[in-house]
Formats: sequence, structure tokens, C-alpha cells
Amino acid sequence: MLGSNDFQCTHDNDAWLSAQGMAKLIRTIRQSPIEPGMPVPAIMIVAPPVISEPRGSIASKFIGAEKRCVGLAGELEKIAKEYTTLFFDAECVTQASKVDGIHLDVEQHKALGDAIATTVLNKLEL
Repeated sequence: MLGSNDFQCTHDNDAWLSAQGMAKLIRTIRQSPIEPGMPVPAIMIVAPPVISEPRGSIASKFIGAEKRCVGLAGELEKIAKEYTTLFFDAECVTQASKVDGIHLDVEQHKALGDAIATTVLNKLEL
């Protein structure tokens, strides 16, 4: 799950540009040299929960992030389809932290981990 930190004010990214970074990571993974006979690893893109209002000590780093991140899940889903990867939208099981408005808290990590594990197990049973 990558993307939330792309919206720090120093990066000046929008959802499309953040998703292009994910596409670059996928291409890099798939072009990396692997041992003979080893398969290229499967990839799952996990869209982070939508950033709410940044709060706390990191709020100034994320000024305007809640506006710039709009549409990230949709852009990441397009990348997942284009590169034939799995896709999971974390927003469907959790929201951004009530503490900072950006990251996940302990219970949110647990909910997300459980949901991703179930999704992966279902895909493996196909």
C-alpha cells in the first residue's frame, strides 16, 4: 500500500501522477533479474484510504492533501487493469487515522490485514 505520502505538500502530486509512480514500480519489479526458473512475482496494488483532514504534528506536511488525493483509488485501479495485477481498495474496510488523518492506527491495520488475507486466499483457491 503506497500513495499517501505522495501527497505531502513538497511533492505537489495529484492522483494520476501518484498512480504513474505505481506503474513505474510494477515495471521495475517485472524487469528485475530473477533466478532461472523463478516466476515473476504476483503483484497486488492496495489503494490507501482517502486522506481526511491532516491533523497533529504532521499536518503542515500534508496541507491540501485531502484535495490532491481525490480519485487515487480509481487511478490505481486503472493501473491494476493495465498491468494485470490484483487490486484492493483499503477504503472499503477502513478509513484514515483519527489521529493524523493520513495513516492507519493499530485496529485499522488489523482490519486491512484480515481483508487482504481473505482476498488473497480467495484468489489462490481459483
